[in-house]
Amino acid sequence: MAFGIKQKKVEFKNSYNVQSLFDAIKDHEFTPGKPMLVDHAFTKVICFPEVDRQNQVQIVPASMKGEGTKWTVMKNEAIGKENVMKNIAMGAISNGWANMGSLGGKNCKLCEQQVDAVVAELQALGI
Repeated sequence: MAFGIKQKKVEFKNSYNVQSLFDAIKDHEFTPGKPMLVDHAFTKVICFPEVDRQNQVQIVPASMKGEGTKWTVMKNEAIGKENVMKNIAMGAISNGWANMGSLGGKNCKLCEQQVDAVVAELQALGI
């Protein structure tokens, strides 16, 4: 694991696309909260309530096709148009210093722990 980056693979019994995986897990309460389906650029991403604008657990397909049995649970900057614009603006204004919270600190560590918890909880669902 690189500094500030946390990604873990999870494999499901069934093949899913983003919408069908969201439908399968949307009613489950995970450690970071209820999953959400958020528009991000030209796609949708399954994510959880952010720890802060720089630390959020997200679930994305491991395949470029956007579906399959293999998925990645990861820590990333909070998604959604509003959060992306805030991160870009804050980074530009501060010459990158405002985005250092994604590299370390209490919230970064908490989000990394949430990634591990979400992987375990997804595996426990047996889907």
